[in-house]
Amino acid sequence: MDCKLTTTSVRQEHRLRSLHRWQQKQLLPFSGWLHGNKARYYKPLDPCINTGDTTWVLVSSILVLSMMPALAFFEAGLLRSINTVSLVTQIMSGTAVLAALWHIIGYSLVFGDTVGGFIGNLKNVAMIGVEYNTCSQHAPNIPAALYGFFQMMFASITPLLLTGAFAERMRFKCYFAFIILWEILIYYPVAHWIWGTGWMSTMNPPVQDFAGGIVIHTTAGAAALVCALVLGQRKGFDQYDGEFPPSNLPLAALGGALLWTSWFGFNAGSALTSGSLAVSTVVATQRAAVISGLIWLAISWIRGKPSAVATINGIIAGLAGITPASGFVDPQMATVIGVLLGFSSYGGVYLLKHILRIDDALDVSSVHGIPGIVGALCIGFFGQKKFNPDGADGIFFGDHSARLLGVQALAIVVSGLWAAFFTWAILKVLDLIMGLRLRDEELGLDVKDHGETAYGWQHYHQQQHEVLLNVDGQVLDTNETTRVLVAAASSVLSLSRSQSRENLLSSYGTMNERRSRQPSVIGLDLPSSVLPYLTNFLLFYVYSLAWIIHDVSASFDRRHEARAGQSED
Repeated sequence: MDCKLTTTSVRQEHRLRSLHRWQQKQLLPFSGWLHGNKARYYKPLDPCINTGDTTWVLVSSILVLSMMPALAFFEAGLLRSINTVSLVTQIMSGTAVLAALWHIIGYSLVFGDTVGGFIGNLKNVAMIGVEYNTCSQHAPNIPAALYGFFQMMFASITPLLLTGAFAERMRFKCYFAFIILWEILIYYPVAHWIWGTGWMSTMNPPVQDFAGGIVIHTTAGAAALVCALVLGQRKGFDQYDGEFPPSNLPLAALGGALLWTSWFGFNAGSALTSGSLAVSTVVATQRAAVISGLIWLAISWIRGKPSAVATINGIIAGLAGITPASGFVDPQMATVIGVLLGFSSYGGVYLLKHILRIDDALDVSSVHGIPGIVGALCIGFFGQKKFNPDGADGIFFGDHSARLLGVQALAIVVSGLWAAFFTWAILKVLDLIMGLRLRDEELGLDVKDHGETAYGWQHYHQQQHEVLLNVDGQVLDTNETTRVLVAAASSVLSLSRSQSRENLLSSYGTMNERRSRQPSVIGLDLPSSVLPYLTNFLLFYVYSLAWIIHDVSASFDRRHEARAGQSED
């Protein structure tokens, strides 16, 4: 008996050992790590990696990522409600597309080995060779993969800024093609020139752009101006003098506040260190933003009443303008720069929108482009190498050389012209192939492209009547009651005469058919297909009633005049 037990135990132990060896060799390729042989499967962090700096850049990356929804809130609140869904969809889907494009070819084209100083090669396509535990040659204190992730945020948000320039006009399918082509033809080359190993980075002194005043804001501003010129004015631009009322000002203020908060990751994160450079960058960023915002507020107050929209735009102009200089100048000088940014950006808005009559919907060219140019030029005056060893002294410091100013001006001109030309070329090609602009602008992009509304269908149709009245012109000059009734009825006649108005009602019916039954405003449960006809009938009844009132009042006036004439005789 004991002999049998012993034999069985030996066999079981033998089987277990055999299974264990088989698992190590075949089943678990990471079995060496599980059994203590970590060196074979795990590479320790490169000694050059600083964990504190790595943590700060990680946090900054998340802050910059939060700028995407913040931008969506800000722009959606400032646009008309019939285009809100389209704007939000453009920004959120664009973020995903541009992030994927960056992973596939973007990082390699920007930070790969240079090809003639113009563009990077495809050595790091699909992020191959970009390790998580080794230092980056562009940031020797953090992992290369983290640096690529941080730069991905910059590459993603730059084309998205242009949504504010062509807002309410560009069709969604054209938008997708546009941002992809714009990213490849404009952002990647310019970023390689300045931040990679391109020709601007090898000049003496090299072009200084701490966080994207030239790479991001100058190129976006030039492109925004071209977009506004090519697409033309929105319908109703003259009636509102270019100042369309915002649909949701609190939402815009929330988006502006989130942008303000996230911008500290945008600028201070570009220090790539958690030391004194990041601290001075934060202080400089805040000072410029505050001063510029107060200047916009003061000007709007002097010209009429203190404007919330002006205050938000002024703050963003200050943030955009200090972006290139925040890591190269004394924070005290940021106050002076903030003053220049506030006046120049406000003047740019007035010049482009009210004098030249260019419909840059959210003033991207003035709030981003002009501040980006001014901030980059200010480095040539106020730059100090003692704040950043990678920088250079401007005219007012060091050897008082104007060479840095000349280099900055050259970079601005070349980058701006490059962005403007290729933006124009992309728009013309897309217009020829697809057709850029929405034809039925009164319908709005929400219904036309997406079949959705931001605030419900009842609110949508209220906005539609306002848009139609503004487009169709003035109503009859009668007494106030008749004038209001005829105004409401004239929009119904316009709906029946114009194909775009018929599309409005058909879109309304299409959306209602998605629901089995739709309750009416008076509590009746009616089939959704009946609602458009019922609405048409009621409004036609209002129209008829208005004309009856008008005819009756005119008849009384004629009788009164006749009696007055008889009494005089």
